[in-house]
Amino acid sequence: MSKRVVAISALAGAALLGGAGAYAFAGESRGTGPEVTEAAARYVAPSAGKDGSLTFTARVADDSGIRNLKVLAWPAGMSPAPDAKEMAHVESAACEPSGAAVLCTYEVKVTGAEAAESPKGAWHVGVLASAKDGGSTFVPKAADFTVKG
Repeated sequence: MSKRVVAISALAGAALLGGAGAYAFAGESRGTGPEVTEAAARYVAPSAGKDGSLTFTARVADDSGIRNLKVLAWPAGMSPAPDAKEMAHVESAACEPSGAAVLCTYEVKVTGAEAAESPKGAWHVGVLASAKDGGSTFVPKAADFTVKG
């Protein structure tokens, strides 16, 4: 299974989580890294032949500028949890300038079949923010959700 499929499958599972969170955090970083704030997720469940979606947004700021923001939803029971090295291989959010920071948005469609296959219980959305000067910030639990059974 490709890393892209794993990332999309994990994000699709997070779509079942049925909640949204907004957090400000510094995260775990190597040296000086970007600041990630206002993380939030919005889920729309698939219904009657229509796909659902998961949208994750966050503001990211760094004096040197932002190179990218990688996003991955993962079940809390997964062991071991994803680490920053693994996050480097997932898809990036689209980032647009927004004042002194950038607003990054990641959206994925969720089919009924994907929703049915996703583990139930607690989930986390992790992010890896990378700055143009090489600094990075890894936040394994940027937002938390619960998959309804």
